[in-house]
Amino acid sequence: QVQLVESGGDLVQPGGSLRLSCAASGFTLDDYAIGWFRQAPGKEREGVSCISSSGGSTYYADSVKGRFTISRDNAKNTVYLQMNSLKPEDTAVYYCAAGAQPHLTPAEYDYWGQGTQVTVSS
Repeated sequence: QVQLVESGGDLVQPGGSLRLSCAASGFTLDDYAIGWFRQAPGKEREGVSCISSSGGSTYYADSVKGRFTISRDNAKNTVYLQMNSLKPEDTAVYYCAAGAQPHLTPAEYDYWGQGTQVTVSS
């Protein structure tokens, strides 16, 4: 059974950091590009970052450039999203997804996790 599981979400103060993990089971993660997406209440799901299957190419939304870093450890079948200098507007449910090519468009992805909540508040 193909499954993606996100973890690492938490309540953090503005300016703080979190590292999200996306662990895969039932398939080999290094065959896929991985994207991170987020969805805040009342808003559409938006692309945050994505990484190619080899890890050689990464992409970021303008809103997170310089603050977030995506990486992958194919030996551990896991992709990470390091989030620094967090802002209240980063508050959302964060999802990871697997697809053929790295895109920041949700429709390009085939498999999705259930999400992890990130709340940035003082």
